[in-house]
Amino acid sequence: MTVLDALQTTLADEHAALYAYGVLGARTSQSATPALYDAVTAGYRRHRARRDQLRAMVEDAGGEPVAAAAAYDVEGRLLTGRQVQAVALVIEEGAVEVLLALVAQSTTDVREWALTEATWSAAWQLELGGTAGTWPGAPELG
Repeated sequence: MTVLDALQTTLADEHAALYAYGVLGARTSQSATPALYDAVTAGYRRHRARRDQLRAMVEDAGGEPVAAAAAYDVEGRLLTGRQVQAVALVIEEGAVEVLLALVAQSTTDVREWALTEATWSAAWQLELGGTAGTWPGAPELG
């Protein structure tokens, strides 16, 4: 896999994450669950910025950024705050794995950026009710 391929894979994952966070935001109430609303909003903003940065990186690498799909499946029921939180946690777990694959395929600035973003998603899992793991993004090492 080339760096460009890894960037495109990461960008595609960010498109899906943004879609999912949009769905989560629609299932969250700022007045009823303000902490969850704030967490979902912060996650959406971070992933939007990440997507925009990845588009620029793909172009800098000579590629045409992969487009988002018209829709994505959002796994899980979204009737309660706990269910919304659980889906957000799954998004961040997946993001860490994809970003660490980009770390493995890249060097210099791209690698540093991907590691920073993977660290954010790993730490954000704690904000979403997850637990600290020894090797976030690498379940095979646990």
